[in-house]
Amino acid sequence: MEMKLTPRFYQNGERVFGPGVAELLKRVQEHRSLRAAAFSMEMAYSKAWQIIRTAEDGFGCKLLSSTIGGRHGGGAVLTPEGERILNAYERFAADINAYSQERFQENFRDLVEQP
Repeated sequence: MEMKLTPRFYQNGERVFGPGVAELLKRVQEHRSLRAAAFSMEMAYSKAWQIIRTAEDGFGCKLLSSTIGGRHGGGAVLTPEGERILNAYERFAADINAYSQERFQENFRDLVEQP
């Protein structure tokens, strides 16, 4: 058995950032398109934009830089701020999971079976 925490950031009671937003940003990096990233997550493109705008409002900066289609097609990439936020979130999530897993094992070692 293991325990896993997923950090979520809120502002004024509204969720601004969490594992879903982080996954969406990682898929934008992979696909170089918000539309393709949303599609890969079985999410409506309009919902993806709503999620990105909420996170941008919360952090006070743009997370994506988008280009409109044309001869070479449109696309999206993370802004430098978006990359920093995603990297910081992933480091933070790893840190708190490592710490919490240690505390979990310390407090529950006699109560849960180990593989």
